[in-house]
Amino acid sequence: MESIGNAKTIRNDNSSRFGKYIQIDFNTKWHIIGANMRTYLLEKSRVVFQAPEERNYHIFYQLCSAGDNEELAHLKLSHQDTFLYTNQGDCPTVDSIDDNKQMQELKESFLLLGIGSKHQLLIFQTFAAVLHMGNLEIVDGENDTSLIKKGDDTINTVAELLGVDTELLRGWLCNRKIVTHGETFVKGLKKAEAMFARDALAKHVYGRVFDWIVTQINCELKCTAKRQRFTGVLDIYGFETFEINSFEQFCINYANEKLQQQFNMHVFKLEQEEYVKEKIQWSFIDFYDNQPCINLIEAKLGLLDLLDEECRMPKGSDNSWCEKLYKSHDGKSKHFMKPRLSNTAFIVHHFADNVQYEVSGFLEKNRDTVIDEHLAVLRTSKFSWVKELFEQEAEVKPSKGKSASQSSKTGSSQKSRKNTVGSQFRGSLSALMEVLNKTTPHYVRCIKPNDDKEAFVFEPKRAIQQLRACGVLETIRISAAGYPSRWTYQEFFNRYRALISSKKINWKDMKLTCESILQSLIKDPDKYQFGNTKIFFRAGQVAYMEKLRTDRLKACGVMIQKHVRGFLQRRRYRRLKAATIIMQKFIRGFNARRQLRFLKRTKAAVTVQRIWRGFYQQQKHRRLRKLVIGLQSCVRGLYARRRYTVMLRNHKAIVIQRNVRMWLARKKYMKVRRGVILLQCHVRRRAAKKVLKKLKIEARSIDHVKKIQVGLENKVFVLQQRINEMNKENGRLRIEVESISVLRSELEVMKGNEETVKFSSNKIVQLEEELHVLKESVEHERKEKSDLVNKNEDLISGYKQEIERLKEENAGLLLQLEATKQQDLLNEDAEKQRSDAEVKELAAELEGERSAYQNLLRKHAEMEQRLEDMQDHGLVSGRRHVRNSSDLSTISIETDISEASTIPVEDLGYGTATRKVKPDAGLPVERASDASEAIILKLQAHVREVNGERQRLQDEIILLNSKLGSTENLSGVMVTISPPSTTLPNGSRLSSGPEKHEMTAAESLKINDLEIENSNLKQNLMHLRECIAQESQTEKDRVMLDQFGAMQSELERRRDEVIQLKSILVDRQQGVSGVLREQYGGADSDLLNEDGELEIAYRTMKDTNRLLENQLQNEKTNFSKMESDYRGEMTLLKKDNDRQQKLISMHLRMTPGEKHANQIQHEVQRLTEENLDLNEKVETQQDQISKLRKQLKYYAKKLKADGSEPNLDEILKEPVDAASAEGMPVVKHKEVEYLGMLEYRNDDEGLLMKSLFYDLRPKIAAQLLPGLPAYIVFMCIRHTDYVNNDEKVGSLLTSTINTIKRIFKKRCDDLEYAILMLANNCRLLHNLKQYSGEKQFQHLNTPRQNEQCLRNFDLAEYRQVLSDNAVWIYQGVIRVIEEKVQAAIVPGMLEHEAIKGMSVTTPGVRRQGSVQSENEAQSPSHVDAMEILMKQISNFFEVCKTYAVDPELLNQIFRQLYYYITACALNNLLLRKELCHWSKGMQIRYNISRLECFIRDNNLQGCGALENLEPIIQASQLLQARKTDADVQSICDMCTKLTVPQIVKILHLYTPVNEYEERVPVSFIRKIQEQLKKRKEAEASQNLLMDTKYTYSVRFPFNPSQVQLEQIALPSCLDLTFLKRL
Repeated sequence: MESIGNAKTIRNDNSSRFGKYIQIDFNTKWHIIGANMRTYLLEKSRVVFQAPEERNYHIFYQLCSAGDNEELAHLKLSHQDTFLYTNQGDCPTVDSIDDNKQMQELKESFLLLGIGSKHQLLIFQTFAAVLHMGNLEIVDGENDTSLIKKGDDTINTVAELLGVDTELLRGWLCNRKIVTHGETFVKGLKKAEAMFARDALAKHVYGRVFDWIVTQINCELKCTAKRQRFTGVLDIYGFETFEINSFEQFCINYANEKLQQQFNMHVFKLEQEEYVKEKIQWSFIDFYDNQPCINLIEAKLGLLDLLDEECRMPKGSDNSWCEKLYKSHDGKSKHFMKPRLSNTAFIVHHFADNVQYEVSGFLEKNRDTVIDEHLAVLRTSKFSWVKELFEQEAEVKPSKGKSASQSSKTGSSQKSRKNTVGSQFRGSLSALMEVLNKTTPHYVRCIKPNDDKEAFVFEPKRAIQQLRACGVLETIRISAAGYPSRWTYQEFFNRYRALISSKKINWKDMKLTCESILQSLIKDPDKYQFGNTKIFFRAGQVAYMEKLRTDRLKACGVMIQKHVRGFLQRRRYRRLKAATIIMQKFIRGFNARRQLRFLKRTKAAVTVQRIWRGFYQQQKHRRLRKLVIGLQSCVRGLYARRRYTVMLRNHKAIVIQRNVRMWLARKKYMKVRRGVILLQCHVRRRAAKKVLKKLKIEARSIDHVKKIQVGLENKVFVLQQRINEMNKENGRLRIEVESISVLRSELEVMKGNEETVKFSSNKIVQLEEELHVLKESVEHERKEKSDLVNKNEDLISGYKQEIERLKEENAGLLLQLEATKQQDLLNEDAEKQRSDAEVKELAAELEGERSAYQNLLRKHAEMEQRLEDMQDHGLVSGRRHVRNSSDLSTISIETDISEASTIPVEDLGYGTATRKVKPDAGLPVERASDASEAIILKLQAHVREVNGERQRLQDEIILLNSKLGSTENLSGVMVTISPPSTTLPNGSRLSSGPEKHEMTAAESLKINDLEIENSNLKQNLMHLRECIAQESQTEKDRVMLDQFGAMQSELERRRDEVIQLKSILVDRQQGVSGVLREQYGGADSDLLNEDGELEIAYRTMKDTNRLLENQLQNEKTNFSKMESDYRGEMTLLKKDNDRQQKLISMHLRMTPGEKHANQIQHEVQRLTEENLDLNEKVETQQDQISKLRKQLKYYAKKLKADGSEPNLDEILKEPVDAASAEGMPVVKHKEVEYLGMLEYRNDDEGLLMKSLFYDLRPKIAAQLLPGLPAYIVFMCIRHTDYVNNDEKVGSLLTSTINTIKRIFKKRCDDLEYAILMLANNCRLLHNLKQYSGEKQFQHLNTPRQNEQCLRNFDLAEYRQVLSDNAVWIYQGVIRVIEEKVQAAIVPGMLEHEAIKGMSVTTPGVRRQGSVQSENEAQSPSHVDAMEILMKQISNFFEVCKTYAVDPELLNQIFRQLYYYITACALNNLLLRKELCHWSKGMQIRYNISRLECFIRDNNLQGCGALENLEPIIQASQLLQARKTDADVQSICDMCTKLTVPQIVKILHLYTPVNEYEERVPVSFIRKIQEQLKKRKEAEASQNLLMDTKYTYSVRFPFNPSQVQLEQIALPSCLDLTFLKRL
């Protein structure tokens, strides 16, 4: 009872704040058999208010001290200073009280009294609910109403602890039901009234629990046996007077007046009975009678009577009651007085002191009223104990079975019959007085020695005040007026016989002896009187006799002590003397032995010291010697190393000089050698000209022509055989091409059909084996033709032409690239203009919304500040960059940038041109029967379309780099070009003569066959190229196909030249033969070969054949490359096939949601790998370009050093000498392994926040890694953890949190900024958890990520701060989303008519506003309203996906959004009669289906959004349902999510639109109501309108990241050059 009824006050640390009377029962054997306790006037006002330096009841502080226990964790208790009901006194702890220990004792006491742990938890839970109830923030609402502050989670805690509905409790705390004649309506309470009602409810709940505990204690202590006697203990409050005295002090002092009267009467009565019994002479004793003061309080028209009368008045107030008191008692009663300086107080003259009472609160405390709706809410608790607690009170009230009229008539009489607190207290006090009058009372008065609660300090004035207040002084005065001290004769003789000699004692008559004693000691006979059995003394006489007795006893004691002490001292002396002699004997022996032992130890110590000192000096010498030797070795080694370093440097200098001199000598030698070679060429050219001239003369002879002709015939025969072999080879290649095309078609079939993947695996293995056989055959052919490979010296001139052509193409591509950039800039400007126009429109719309909010919420300071912030920093949403699935998770790759890194187009990380790709929006999502196949096909199609635009720019870059590499890397790249036309030694060219002769039939057939076979081979090769071009997507394949096409065209041209040469030779031969036959009569043809023309033709033919063989070899080489590429592609396809098989097997085991998420993850991973491959290719091309540029610079410098102008042709001719290349210094980049940390200075903290958050725009953030600012901040935190700098990490985290808060406050109305800040806040929170080192967050980490966990800091407190910040931002996001969709909900959900031809006009009902015509009803605002709403919702979803909001958080956002849409739509439907008809219900249901489709299409079924649409869906179904008596049950079963008032309201508002429909009859509505009353939730949910301000609780589940910190690079667009990557 001390825990729940005692509290700390200013004067007492454990003051009892209630009165109690404990009655202990005894049986016939005087054994305790039971007990009972009654309580009086519990001070319930202390529950809600405490004066300074005072505390609430101990139980609240005990609960807060035990709040960390697991069994009480659900109470959500913290320190007592966080609760309003416990922090008002500013005294949370008391030194003399251990709350935690007393809490354990309280639990043990409960168990001892039979209150189990279950009821204990319920009691503690109810007390905790009272504490939380005090923290409810009630703010002003509209039209003098109040409401619970938005976002206050305390209401959820109170409802959860009491087991009641949250919304029901929220509604009735700020409203009350008023019953008038036949009507019942709900009235909103003002803020002050609502707070008073809250406090009244808290006091009432505490009082009910207090009474229940008292009842349980009485039940446990009750005994059924018969009671013989009883002893009662009354512990009641004493007289109280404070600076401000209220109703509690009034009742306490009234009780003390009654008790004081009973005490005076009891003392006076005892005295009177005692004097009469002893028959002594006495006079009447006058004492103070406080009956007039009691009559002033409890008599008719007294203070309590007037107070009860005023409480029964409808408009009674404290001031009016005070005025009645002044009129009735001021000047009429000497115990009542009006204060001089106050009209709201009165003074009562009590027996102890005059007390001034303030009338404020008297009426409410006397009424002690609690709103009935509050009690009704508590009776709906899911806890049976709470329900029973308040149902017991309900049983006292009249039954609810009466009609409304009867209840209204008897309402006033019920209130009048309700006992007030004052009347109840007066009745209980009267019953107590009856008990006291029937018993023999004994009194114990407690006096407090001082007010400071200090030990051994006594304040007399304070004690006198308490004695006067307790009535002790008055009692002493009454007793002192008579004979207060008395002794019986026997007692007096036994005590005071020592004062008389034994001779004067009369042992036979004790009375005579006593008289003689008194006559000898007290001379005044009036100081005592002799009664029948006692002697009576005046005040002070007993003390005088006690003094005489004490003196006599003291003298006797001194005499006895003298003799005893002498005897004891003599005996002690003898014992000490004997002991001293014995001790001296033993001490002298001990000293002698100790002296001997000292001498022995001294000698041994000298010996030990001598040996130790010698050993120590030896050790010291050895250490010194070792130290000197070591120092010498170090010094000598130092000198030796210095000499070695000098010698090594000299040696290296010699080596450098040698190499430099060698390089200079070689350079000089090469220069001289080049000149000699040029001179030799010049000389040999002259000699060759002479030989050529000589050969021309010899070729003109006939013999020479004949000789050459014979060789030509043999050569033609050999060539004919070679052509046959080539035809066979072409046939074999054609077969291989056909087989490859068949393989390609099979692969296409495999890609298109996922179901046949498993069955085609064996086919793929077989095709791979066939390809392996083909490759071996091609390799065999290549080895056979390897001896035909010729040197490339004749192709140098062709290289020059190709280089020039490539330069021209390069210049053209650069111009084209510049034009593309200009076009992109123009497009961006146009986009910016459009976005600016939209921004202006949205700004105007936002201003209108802002003005409306200012008119509605002008009294709310916080909302005004927010609106001012919005006006100063208006945020409008423009066009947003929507990121596709391929950009969801990418890893930047660290690239080594060389000195030649000024190429205009390259991908160095985030923010470059390769990432600025806008995906095609609005892709239709088709639903297929097979979910897995449909998802895979959709993803593949989407990926192809997304990659199409990105590949366009990358193709241009890679093609340009490859062409630059082909022009500069001559030694390593093989380029096929067109050789120059064959030139004869004399400088003339071969050309077909003007004469043409007919060929033989055999030759023409062979040539035709050759042409047919060549054409077929050309067609097959072209077909193969087209197939490859259609399937190939990589730059390598494109370059290879381009080279192959150039080779094919060159081969065709060379073959045409061969055919022309053959025709020329045949014509020449036929012409020569004809001339010989005509002129020489069939003589030899050597006459025509005088100039050696036939020999020249033979050589030309031989060179042509060699060139054709080279071309054929190149073609085979390219074919082998294509084959290897095809094999690699088939390997990739096989891997893709295996991956898809695994994916299909996983799909069979997964749920649809998991299937979709897993497929997206695999597709994103594949796209990430492709991006990495492309980046590696780009880096390879850049490295190759940089190397070639370095070579060009080196050669240019070399030529400049020789004094000649650099000629590109000569530079390209000259091979790169390895020795000379070694002499050139080359800067090489080492491969760096990063640790995933970023180092920064303390001064750069503000710059870091500015770059990561203030300057970050949503469009830029959409192109970066999702959550990149959070990753960068965490990498900086890792560095601070690495260096163990706690101040730096605290400053960084605080700055980050404050920066996010400031940005959100500044741009709270911009959805993109809000979601961006929310995503980064959550990502930083997840990173702190993932790398915290806690095992619960490490199960998905890689070993590398586990190594990167924090080592020195525990940032759990900052995680809590980030979590709270995320909750705040989430609520702001919800608010922004609700504001954006609010204007489109009613037009889109209710007024939009998507089904044409069903628009009707309700007869007799006007729409809101003016009457609209048919054209106005079809205006774009109505027609497009649903489209606008759907676009807004889609926009919200796309923004969340763009910034990678956690899936769980995304589900919660859409769950809240759909609840808000449902609440707004349903509330408007319930208030608009023109919308309640059959056709409108069908229109609404169709509009709702679009919202359902959006949820299903985006896989958000698990978020609970569809469940939130149930109320509006059921409302639309109710409008469409039949409304006959047979449909009552079906309608009740259908409308499970609608409350009873909502169903009845819709039925009342239902209006038929044509003559074929009928109104809903009243009887049908009554049947519906009767049927709905049977529902369990009918009484709990009686709200007509849904609460649009209700919000679900948000949580942030842990979402680990797969991004590796060491692979994150800093994009240049963020300007983070001051960070150092470690």
